[in-house]
Amino acid sequence: MKAKFNIINSTCIPIEIDNCNTDLIIPARYLASTTRDPKFFGNAFMHDLRYDAEGKPNRDFVLNLPAFSETPHEGVHEIIVGGQNWGSGSSREHAAWAIAGYGVRVVISSSFADIHRNNLLNCFVLPVVVTKEFQQELFDTISKNPEAKVIVDVPNQIVTNKETGHSEYFEINGYKKYCLMNALDDIDFLLENKEKIETYEQQK
Repeated sequence: MKAKFNIINSTCIPIEIDNCNTDLIIPARYLASTTRDPKFFGNAFMHDLRYDAEGKPNRDFVLNLPAFSETPHEGVHEIIVGGQNWGSGSSREHAAWAIAGYGVRVVISSSFADIHRNNLLNCFVLPVVVTKEFQQELFDTISKNPEAKVIVDVPNQIVTNKETGHSEYFEINGYKKYCLMNALDDIDFLLENKEKIETYEQQK
């Protein structure tokens, strides 16, 4: 799940569901699992929308449509364009694990639930907040051309619709940006600065 962020140039998965809550992202029954296997949680991503009660794929759901069913990998479906208020509901970290385990590296929305947004960052998934107008433009673009690509330039904090050439600046906490660009979690960051911390402690 750890991978350095720089410039992501990828096709997108459109999940046009406003208030897509964490129970939809990963059903509660998966929370009892003790595994941390990314594939396990990736397979559970949007499970109850992807499959019916008998476990058969719901052919009408976006992840099962031929244009969007390919497993995310470099340049392909690494980005989700989600509806407003993405990740609302309970604060379960498993929702972020599921998104990361599925292979997604960026979620674009006009708004995120605060706790879920932080959970995504901790799981090396970048939440990008754009205007509602730009969000709708992305949905329209993908509807017309599922092969359309979006560029997420993390160093410059700019997201660009390659089809239209339109761009928007997005905010990101400086510490989290550094961690994403260097593939560091909080512990890694502390270890990277171990000598500085020890020096500071000795000066007390």
